[in-house]
Amino acid sequence: MSNSIKSQKNILDKLGIAQLNSMQEEAQLAIHSCAEVVVLSPTGTGKTLAFLLPIMAALDNDLQEVQALVLAPSRELAIQIEQVARAMGTGCKINVVYGGRNFSKDKIELKHRPALLIGTPGRISDHLKRKTFPTRRIQTLILDEFDKSLEIGFEKEMGEILEHLPAIRKKILTSATFGVSIPAFVKVKDPAYVDFLEEGASKLQLKRIVSPDKDKLDTLVKALQHIGKKSGIIFCNFKNAIQRISDYLTEHHISHGVFYGGMEQKDRERALIKFRNGTHQLLLATDLAARGIDVPELQFILHYHLPNRAEEFTHRNGRTARMHQSGTAYVLHWEQEALPDFIKIDEIETLSDAPVLPASNWATLFISGGRKDKISKGDIAGLFMKKGNLEKDQLGIIELKQDCAFVAVDASLADRLVEQFNNTRLKKKKVRISLL
Repeated sequence: MSNSIKSQKNILDKLGIAQLNSMQEEAQLAIHSCAEVVVLSPTGTGKTLAFLLPIMAALDNDLQEVQALVLAPSRELAIQIEQVARAMGTGCKINVVYGGRNFSKDKIELKHRPALLIGTPGRISDHLKRKTFPTRRIQTLILDEFDKSLEIGFEKEMGEILEHLPAIRKKILTSATFGVSIPAFVKVKDPAYVDFLEEGASKLQLKRIVSPDKDKLDTLVKALQHIGKKSGIIFCNFKNAIQRISDYLTEHHISHGVFYGGMEQKDRERALIKFRNGTHQLLLATDLAARGIDVPELQFILHYHLPNRAEEFTHRNGRTARMHQSGTAYVLHWEQEALPDFIKIDEIETLSDAPVLPASNWATLFISGGRKDKISKGDIAGLFMKKGNLEKDQLGIIELKQDCAFVAVDASLADRLVEQFNNTRLKKKKVRISLL
């Protein structure tokens, strides 16, 4: 068995993955053997791991320069790629940079060159203009969700980035749809295509929910009560509409989180944390959540506003029925509202009278200490289970960050735990613990 195969087996063991899926295996072969590769596969099928495995294997740990660059259209996707790369445990230095983050902090971190640099096009372009790091050793470029980057206006920045990368030998482009042409500035001539788009759409159910009123808020509440206690995203076209919808859901005692581009990055990240750990089972979001966010398998998505284009419809629907799982996409529309040509759904969901949705069983606690304080997930679990007398089923997901942590606990015990452990010592650090 070769060292590279041994290394990959160790990585998959660390990630808890028994074996790669067909797309990942085919993508690996293409990336190893071809200079230009386009990977097309639905959201949630593991494209990030598909390109990271061969790219990380090719990095030289002894060379303290940036060797591979990943461009992602959103902060959330950039952070998610970084998390997957770190979880692989290869020993390669990895950094992520994105807008909204302190630029001087970026510069300090980049003085010690990462082998793999991940970032959003705007922030990477800024660094290249300011010559924060040399580019002569960057031989691999990955454009993740490249169509989305072009769609949201990063074409200028991406063109400028390519001009600063004279040594590129390998280019990898990924997408969950193929709705746009590869722009000329990418200079891809004859790429190998790994196309698995047709394989991921079979278990998605599409249903219409018809609202008798043009203002669909009342029908939305009835629909959510009918769907029941399931995890899902409610998609809206406009961030300005989210507050009105959120207020209405709150009035009807429907717990939820919100997620849109105008939010502070910290608030966006915390909304996803509470969604991942079950504190919120519903997320009210713009198309920012249609791809590139790290959330668990969803049981449904609901289009509150009709998407404007077929690509948006596809990406929203791609948040459910992922990786061979089943899921349902509901289209909520006014009875006199014509559906776009790309939405063809005959089945109408009849809403049943259902009780108010029960509150979540989970609450999220914030802890003011993290990895830099040598705190581990085991330390946190020990605090709550040994000293707090929690049973296993009363302690949920723990997310550990560099300078803080978030832990899901039985909602009925949250106040008691805050009172008991706020200003306690965890490892050698005195931490604040509060309800998020």
